This record gives sequence, structure tokens and C-alpha cells, in this order.
Amino acid sequence: MTPLHERFKYLAGYPPELLAQVDDLLTQGRLRQSVASRYGEAHAVRTDPALFEYVSALKSRHMRHAEPLAKAAYDNRLHVVRNALGTHSAVSRVQGGRLKAKREIRIAALFKQAPAAFLRMIVVHELAHFREREHGKAFYALCTHMEPDYHQLEFDLRLWLTALELEAPPQEPG
Repeated sequence: MTPLHERFKYLAGYPPELLAQVDDLLTQGRLRQSVASRYGEAHAVRTDPALFEYVSALKSRHMRHAEPLAKAAYDNRLHVVRNALGTHSAVSRVQGGRLKAKREIRIAALFKQAPAAFLRMIVVHELAHFREREHGKAFYALCTHMEPDYHQLEFDLRLWLTALELEAPPQEPG
């Protein structure tokens, strides 16, 4: 049997006792239900223009003085584990002898189906990279400033991803 820390790739680094609890929920077929009971239905932000509006609103609420957002889009090519949640970039171009950077955020298309709180957490994460490039103390302080439940949401998002990958979908009655 595969060790829990290898089986649960989205939960790498969490303590074995916690992974054992996740394993119990999976074995009982209750992990997906457990996460869904806390977060409910998916959000309504389904298109790239709607995502751009959503990200822009969060940015203007929490980071008014940061560089402007040029693009926000769902991306079918993002690999969820390698890029964890999404990507942020500054696309540099020369305009009239000056170097201009446009800020872009891409979110894995899988998250179109995520609960609203998870999308908010992902966007907060990517926006925090506008100010802090590395995942350090200042980065996470900014994340929790924008989303006080950031760490719990990140953990629960990882549970949701684990359930999607390893737990059979619920059977329709009938």
C-alpha cells in the first residue's frame, strides 16, 4: 500500500495524524461530502470576463495602489499540482523606449467548478504575488489581510482536490 504522504499529493507536508483522518473520510466515501457541507455550491464566475471583473474588484478593495491588472483568465493548460492554484505574471514589452509590464493572472480551469470561497482564496493568493514574489512571512501576512480565513481555505481546497482525484463521485439515487 502507498504511504499516505505519497498518496495525498495535495496535502504534502501535513502531519501523518491529519492524513490518517483524511484517509478515514476517503475510505468511508465522505471526504467530498465533508468539504461540500462547509462550502456549498460552486461560484458563478464562469467566463474570463467575469473572472477579470471578480479579480479587479478584489484588487481594488485590497490593493488599490498595486500595478493595474491587464488580464485574468481561466487556463485549461495549467497543471494543478505543479502550478498549485494558478499563475501570475508580468508580461514585459517595450513601448516608446520604456519597458512596460502588464500584470496577468491565470487560474486553472478546474476551479470554474470550485466553491466560491476557494476561488476567492486562489485570487487572493495570486494578487499577493503582485507585491510579494516569494511565499514568505510577508506574503502570507498579505494573504490573511485580504482573506482572514486564508490558511483554513487553502487546507480545505487541498481536501477538495484530494476528494476530486481519489473519491468516487456520489451515486445518483434511482
